[in-house]
Amino acid sequence: MPVFKVNVKWGKEKFSDVECNTDEPPMVFKAQMFALSGVQPDRQKIMVKGAVVKDDDWGNIKLKDGAMFMMMGSADALPQAPVEKTMFVEDMTDQQLAKALEMPPGLMNLGNTCYMNATVQCLRAIPELREALRKYGGNLSVAGGVSAADSITAALRDLYNSMDKKPGGAIPPMIFIQVLHMAYPQFAEKSEHGGFAQQDANECWTEVVRCLQQEVDVPQELLKESSRSSSRFIDQYLGGEFEVGMKCEEAEGEPESKSTEKFYQLSCFIEKDVKYMQTGLRSRLEEHITKNSPSLGRDAIYKKSSKIKRLPGYLAIQFVRFYYKEKEAINAKILKDVKFTMSLDVYDLCTPELQAKLQPARDKFKELEDKKAEEMIQNKASGKTEEEPAKPTKMEPYSFPDDLGSNNSGFYELQAVLTHKGRSSSSGHYVAWVKKKGDEWYMFDDDNVTCVTAEDVLKLSGGGDWHSAYVLLYGPRVLEVPLEETS
Repeated sequence: MPVFKVNVKWGKEKFSDVECNTDEPPMVFKAQMFALSGVQPDRQKIMVKGAVVKDDDWGNIKLKDGAMFMMMGSADALPQAPVEKTMFVEDMTDQQLAKALEMPPGLMNLGNTCYMNATVQCLRAIPELREALRKYGGNLSVAGGVSAADSITAALRDLYNSMDKKPGGAIPPMIFIQVLHMAYPQFAEKSEHGGFAQQDANECWTEVVRCLQQEVDVPQELLKESSRSSSRFIDQYLGGEFEVGMKCEEAEGEPESKSTEKFYQLSCFIEKDVKYMQTGLRSRLEEHITKNSPSLGRDAIYKKSSKIKRLPGYLAIQFVRFYYKEKEAINAKILKDVKFTMSLDVYDLCTPELQAKLQPARDKFKELEDKKAEEMIQNKASGKTEEEPAKPTKMEPYSFPDDLGSNNSGFYELQAVLTHKGRSSSSGHYVAWVKKKGDEWYMFDDDNVTCVTAEDVLKLSGGGDWHSAYVLLYGPRVLEVPLEETS
């Protein structure tokens, strides 16, 4: 790999032994110089051997260790042009409009990086994760020397911090993509045209979550003394557990075995008769497999039955839309329309023991809904048309007291959807759709952020070449009760 240690002179300062990888576009090197000097990449002019370094390719520039670069550019903010006339909404660019409306920031596409941008935006929909990352003290290195999990986690923390400080703008996630490429070289694969190749967003999601699982702890002040609670954030807030039973169908006398399996994502298999997400989820929970039977002394058919014994506060669901097509050597896409819902109830997928634990919170939800319905009937009967002033309320905990980050009701609300548009996982385009509040949503199409409705999101169920849901993120449905009813 052509990696060189070079020196960079910037005014009176000199940066020594800066790592430069000519397999990556020069924009990655400029991102390193931004981290060192504070000069934005678009304001850097870098020269070596009399040639100006471009953004997208190194051209004919040949390097060796110890090469001297010259960099020009100011880290100070550029002076703003005076306002000469009133700017009307219809005259604004998309970025100006986003800033005026205080839209959340988008992420620039650095060359087929929409899969990463969509993953980052969807995971940012978990407020507890953002808070835990703020308190993460790990190190970031673009030159190696620390673990992949540490670098990915620190880079995501810094990227979220930048996004929090820049509403309505667009941020180039250069450091994060560089760290991702270093940690997982498969994401740095080049296309036949020389740029980065498109990657699978769910693979990116899985690797990022795995890194977070190793590094991010639950904030200490939230941890309670409990035999169940882990100190790892992902285990507590995104990790669930299956109770798995194995019964041999060829040997009735062989006892059924029981075991526990962890999961960080449920799979919705898209088969011929699957029209709704819940059907696809159930098909995953009962299957037949072949394994060795100790009583028969040979391979036999077993029925594998799974039930959820622990529900996480945030539930990720992957629509298994891609399969390998040998003739074309691609991961082809199943375009079938599979409906999903804004509200999800997974009570029927749980063990009887967990169902019993979920019942008290479910009864509270039903009691509150019945009370609201009764009030509406009474108001209609009395001819009341004006809404009464909103009473002060309190959010009830959505976790069991002894299990931080769990879901204590089985009820969920959709928080984010990661979609794919195209015919294969190695092509097309990925977009994130994230809930704002109520029926209001944001669509994050890289650096283009627009407002959409819940109705628009429900149209992402597939069935054609339009965006189709690939990964869904559900969050806990929180019980909101009047203050006088809280204990």
